[in-house]
Amino acid sequence: MKAMRKRQHSASASRHLGTTALLGTTMFVLIATLLQFLRSDLDWQRMPLSFYLIGEYSGWMQAAYFVLALTILGLAFGIYGALQANARSVAPLGLFIAAALALLIVVLAPTDTPQHDASLYGFVHNIAALTTFVCVTTAMLLQSSRFRSDAWWRTHFRFAFLLALVCFAAVWINIFWREWPRGLTQKIVSALIVWWLLLAAIWVRRCGLPRDGREPMM
Repeated sequence: MKAMRKRQHSASASRHLGTTALLGTTMFVLIATLLQFLRSDLDWQRMPLSFYLIGEYSGWMQAAYFVLALTILGLAFGIYGALQANARSVAPLGLFIAAALALLIVVLAPTDTPQHDASLYGFVHNIAALTTFVCVTTAMLLQSSRFRSDAWWRTHFRFAFLLALVCFAAVWINIFWREWPRGLTQKIVSALIVWWLLLAAIWVRRCGLPRDGREPMM
């Protein structure tokens, strides 16, 4: 009975984290999308999201990044708690934590602009941004692969893994392929990653429920 109650408590906590993560990712998407229209001074195809962290309305973008970092943290622990013990792994959990911390540094260290010389802040910003993208997509791949070992999550494995693989490949294509507009490609990569996070948040919210959604399976 004690083990049963502990598992029920863990599942309930994970579902709450899933709900919070869903709200957080939705907020990030709304703010980031809205700023594409409000920031008429920026060419949305050429300018990555980092440039929306400085200048007019930058406070909104900074807040969205902080929310996304906390969302990644909460979702990482939510998935960890929702999985069966044999399907859990500290590797994706650690990478998600690293991605969230690096994302906070992205906000705190402003990017360099074409009007100014390269700075230490800009260097730190670029390294933190690269760390965020690499860590979060690697974590998504590893986490998706663990879904196979959980009876409830197994049905989500194929799509989660394929989407994570696309995100991982897109990050490296964006790093080395310089022919396309940088802002456009970075935003496509970000949208793919957020899509995975949104799906994971929805799955965490539903975890432990039967497919018809009537009552928890414990």
